[in-house]
Amino acid sequence: MAQNSRTSETESTPTAGRNSELTRRNYVRSLAAVATAATAIGGAGTAAAQDDYEVIEAQGQTITIGAGETWENKLIDMTTGQDIVVTAHSSDWTIRNIGFKGENTSGTGSATFGVSDTSGGTCTVENVYLGDGSSDGNGNPNGHGQTAFWVAPDHNGHIDFKNVNIQNFADNAIYGSAPGNSGGGTIHIDSSFAANCYVSHFRLGTEGSKVTNSSVYVDGSEGYVGRGIWAWAPGTVEVEGCQIEMNGQNNAIVAGANGNPTEVTVTDSDYDEQAGISEAAGSSVQLGDGVGTDPEAVIPEGVPTSPEEAASGSQN
Repeated sequence: MAQNSRTSETESTPTAGRNSELTRRNYVRSLAAVATAATAIGGAGTAAAQDDYEVIEAQGQTITIGAGETWENKLIDMTTGQDIVVTAHSSDWTIRNIGFKGENTSGTGSATFGVSDTSGGTCTVENVYLGDGSSDGNGNPNGHGQTAFWVAPDHNGHIDFKNVNIQNFADNAIYGSAPGNSGGGTIHIDSSFAANCYVSHFRLGTEGSKVTNSSVYVDGSEGYVGRGIWAWAPGTVEVEGCQIEMNGQNNAIVAGANGNPTEVTVTDSDYDEQAGISEAAGSSVQLGDGVGTDPEAVIPEGVPTSPEEAASGSQN
C-alpha cells in the first residue's frame, strides 16, 4: 500500500499511558456521538450509500484527489482494522465533510492525509473528524506513529484548515512544517481542535502560516503528550485567539528545531504557564496584546464532534 513518506525529524517526546477514561473534552464528543447514533454505519461491503454521505470501509486503499476536485460527505469505517490513505498533491482541491469512525489500529505508521498545493493555488480542508485517534502499536521502521495530516515539502500554495477535530494520534495532528525546507507554501489553521497527540498538535514553519481561534488540549492522565504549537524555521508563525491547555505536560509553544531558529508571534491567546514556552536555537516567542496564562481549550463552534456529524455536514 502506498504511504505518505515523512522526514524523521520528529524530536519526539515520551508517550504517556493511555486508558479508556473520558476527559471533559471527549465527554462532549461522546454525548454528540450518542445523539447521532441513528446514522451509524450499516451493511457490509466496501462502500454503502447513506441519505447524506457515503460509507467507505478502510481496506488498505489509497484515494487520490486531483486538481480542482472536491472530495466530500464520506464516513470512513476504521473498525476494519485496516488503513486508508488520502492524497491530494495537486492544486485547488477541497476536502470537506469527512468523518473517521473508530481508532486506526492498522500499525502502518503512515499519514492518513498527505496533502499539498503544488501549483501556487489555494486548497481547503474543512469539517473533518479524526477524534477516535490511532493506536501506538505502529511498526513503521522509522519509528513514526500515525499522523493525521502531513503537508509535503513541495507545497508552494496555500491550505486553509477549518473546523477540524483531531484527537489521540500517535504522531503529529497537523504536520505542516516540511514546506519550510522546500516549497515555502503557507498554512492557516482556523477554528480547529487538537488533543492528546504525540510529538506536536499544530506544527508549522513558513512565513504567513498561522493558527487562529483554535484549541489544543493535553490531559496528563490520558493519551499522548506532544507539544502544543511547534514552529520550525524559517517562520514567522502567527498564533492568535488560541487556547493551549497542557495540564503541565510538555511545552505549550515551542520555537525552533534541529539547530535552526524561528519566530512566533502570539496575540489574544492563553497558554499553560506550567508547560511554558521553549525557545531553541536562538528562536523567539513574542507575546503581544491579550496573552494570558489561564487557558480553557473548548471545542470551537462549528467543529464536528462525531464522525456522522462531520460526514453529513450538519454543522455547515
